[in-house]
This record gives sequence, structure tokens and C-alpha cells, in this order.
Amino acid sequence: HRARLIGHVLPRLTEAQYRAALEDLFGAPLPEMPVEPDTNPFLFFSIGATSDPLSELGVQQLEEAADAITHVVFDDPARRAGLVGCEPASPGDACVAGFLQSFGRRAFRRTLTQDELAGWVQLSSNLSGGDPIVGLRTAVAGMLQAPSFVYRVELGEPDPDDPARLRYTGFEMASRLSFLLWDAPPDAELLDAAENNELHDAAGIEAQARRLIQHPRARLAVQAFFSQYLDLRGLDDMSRDPVLYPTFTPALAEAMRTEVTLLVDDLVYRRDVDVRQLFSTRRTFVNTDLAALYGVDAPGATPVAFVPVELPEDGVRAGLLTLGAFLAMNAHEASTSPTLRGKYLRERVLCAEVPPPPPDVDTDIPEQGEATTLRSRLEIHMTNPSCSACHKLLDPPGFLFENFDAIGAYRTMEGPYPIDATGEFDGTPLDGARGLADLLATNEQVGTCMVKQLYRHAQGRLDTDGEAPALEQIHASFAGSGFRFQELLVALVTHESYRFVAPPEVSP
Repeated sequence: HRARLIGHVLPRLTEAQYRAALEDLFGAPLPEMPVEPDTNPFLFFSIGATSDPLSELGVQQLEEAADAITHVVFDDPARRAGLVGCEPASPGDACVAGFLQSFGRRAFRRTLTQDELAGWVQLSSNLSGGDPIVGLRTAVAGMLQAPSFVYRVELGEPDPDDPARLRYTGFEMASRLSFLLWDAPPDAELLDAAENNELHDAAGIEAQARRLIQHPRARLAVQAFFSQYLDLRGLDDMSRDPVLYPTFTPALAEAMRTEVTLLVDDLVYRRDVDVRQLFSTRRTFVNTDLAALYGVDAPGATPVAFVPVELPEDGVRAGLLTLGAFLAMNAHEASTSPTLRGKYLRERVLCAEVPPPPPDVDTDIPEQGEATTLRSRLEIHMTNPSCSACHKLLDPPGFLFENFDAIGAYRTMEGPYPIDATGEFDGTPLDGARGLADLLATNEQVGTCMVKQLYRHAQGRLDTDGEAPALEQIHASFAGSGFRFQELLVALVTHESYRFVAPPEVSP
């Protein structure tokens, strides 16, 4: 059965995509001008790009950036010559028109219509003041502020095989592919494929997708997805009580980020294996700081050099949820947080919906009489009727991580009191996080949630109930590939839910 198609979204370029587009057009270096900051509702910048309007300040920033960047390029004779490729003799001449046609195709990620080209040539002439270089610079600055550059305008065209839907044009598919797989604009080969009508069927899209996935840019785009999916921004500006955690430094937090990056790259590219192992593998990458934190030998590691290690088979760690990044991000400055750790597991790894606490509830966990540990205080807190629903969902799996302190070091005591790291996950009693890792290795929700998170990131919006069949079909392809992430990318971009769109509803 066919998934119900959803209507258009028109995403603005994210900051990374905007800067990548500028560098593709002009080369480096370029002035680092401020632009509208990204937001990440529902985890992803792509959703923020479709849902948050450009502010008045954002418009002004785009204008200032376009002016500054074009001055840098056009005021340098050598750089200008390399960009334009010819020397215009007069405003609006063949050199001007030819350059604006080729530049417009690259900037707008499609071929300009004859009327559009004529308009830009006329604008260049009108604003030249008799100097064709001034006119060219002004026209280019205008293109950098045009909706066709700042936004991904993907409106679709009638599908000749099905009048009930629209298909994305070849150029629109080129942008959809490149901004998902590269986080950057399409290259010349992809634009040529669009112009030659090679992106109207799944086979042509798959051929280009596989080419893009093997490019170094794709590795960066994959890392950007996982960074947002796993919320690695939680490591930014992290601080810990220096008395309680004297070994914590900003360098250690950055090492935790690098460890996750290397682990993702190992699973997705170096070995191209079941990416669900992210939550159960004993293989990781450490420098000397992380080796000391984990208590493992790491020959060849230095403060800047990371080496692969195999965590002990009978040890306490396996998978991301026992590594420093997860444990430290989901803790407080002076204590752990079973609630935060359980919430991350439910929402990020399993895609469960956890309702926010009622607005009038105090979320602080106060001292509770005879309670001696954070766990015992939380267990008393769970008896509060206004708090119990969420805490009973989050805290039992969160307790499994209590053997790890607020920077991820293993511990058996909380002050003078022994740690109790028993808990349960969906009815299965467990003792410690290692048992949870073993369960997640075969948990169906891990793969289906990863599909859902990637789908949301790719579409720039939340999925709907009508798209459940699409997610099921993409997941089936993912499972059939052995849960290899590269194959999940191909399955998503070739699926009809990514290639077609519902026609807009017309109000009576």
C-alpha cells in the first residue's frame, strides 16, 4: 500500500549549507559574516529551517554578507577573473550575459529561464554606472539575497504517470540529494544529470546517490546528522564542579565528542556494518584522557591521537550509552541524573514521546529525610502523583547508569553509600547499563527509531500517521541490508515519499 504523500515545505538553507554554497561559488577564503542562527526544534536544524521565518535582522545580515563577499571577490582582479572567466567590455555585453547565466545556474541550482536571465542582465546594466564590473558585482550580490539562493524552492511538477501527485523536478531532486547527502549544493555532474532528465526515476537517483555517498563531503554530512540526532551540542561549554571532578577539562569533553565521531565513521564508512551496534559495541576510540577515564590500556594513544580499543568482554561498558559523551551530557554539574539519562534513552534512541512536566511542578529533587542517595530521593519523589507518570517511565532505566558519575567515570559508591544500579527496561529487570546494551543490540525499536529520525531530518518536518507505510518500507530495506547506514540513505532517497509530493490544497 502506498504512503500518503505530504505537501510542500520550503526550507531556508541552514548556516552550514549557506556557507558551503558560498564557498562552492567563490572559493575560500571568504569573510565570516553573521547570519540567522540555526534552531533545532525536534532535534534537527533542517526542521528549524522549514519552520522558523527569517527575521528582519536575518534579512539585513544576508544583505550585508552579500555586499561584503562580492566586494572581496570582485575587488581582487585575479580572483574576479577566475570567477567571471572573461573581461566585459560594456554593461550587459555577451561576457556579462554568459557569466550571469552560468553563475545563476550554480547559485540557484537550476537553469535560469530566458526571462530571468534577461532580468539579471538588465539589472546589471542599470546599476553599473557605466562600469560593467560594478554592474556584475551588484547583480551577483542580488542573486545571493534572492529566494532561489537562500531557500530550497522545491515545488514539484505534474507527474506524467499519476495526476494525483507531483514529482520533484530534476533540479529539485538534485538539491534534495545534495543537501541531504553532502549538506552542500549539487555539483556540476549532479546538475547535468538533472538537466538530462536522469533524476526522474529511482534508478537514476540511486546511481547519483551512491556516487555522492562515497564523496568525502558525505562523511561530514553523516556526522552532522548523528551530531544532531545524538545531541552532541550538549558537550559545548560543559562545566563540572572542580572540587568533585578535578579531572574534568574542556579537552576531555572535546575528546568525548571525537570518540563518538570516530565510532560513527567506523560503523558507517570504515567497516560499513550494522549501525545499530552504536548502542552495543565494545569497540571504541580513545586518547589518553579517555583511556584513563575508562581504565583501559591504549598503546599509541596521546592527548591528540585516538586509537581503537576493545572494551573488556566482561566489563561494565558497551555501546554509546556507557561512554563519556552520553553520561556527561545527561548529568548535572555536581551529580548524575537518572531522569535525564532515561529520557535520552526513551526519546533519542527509541523515539518514545515523553510529555513535559506540568508547568507548576518543581523539578528539583529535594533532600528527603532518611534518603541517602540520589536514587533513594528519586524513589520517594516518584510517589508524588504529579511526578510519578514520567518518573516511572524514565527513572527505572535511568537507574541502570548510576555506576557512572557525572563525567562517566565508573564508581561503586555515592559518598559513603553503595550504589544500587538495578533497574528495569520495559518489564525486563536488569543490573547495570551493560545488560541494557545487550538488550538494545536486538531491540526492534532501535532500527525503526533511526529510520524515523533520518526521515525527519531529510524531510525537514515531523512524519505523520499517514507516512507510517513509508517508514515501514524504508525500514524493511534497511533491515534487508543488514542495517547498514549507507543503504538506509539510498533506500530513503529512492523511496516515493522522498521523490513525490502531494499537490497543494486550493482553498475554495
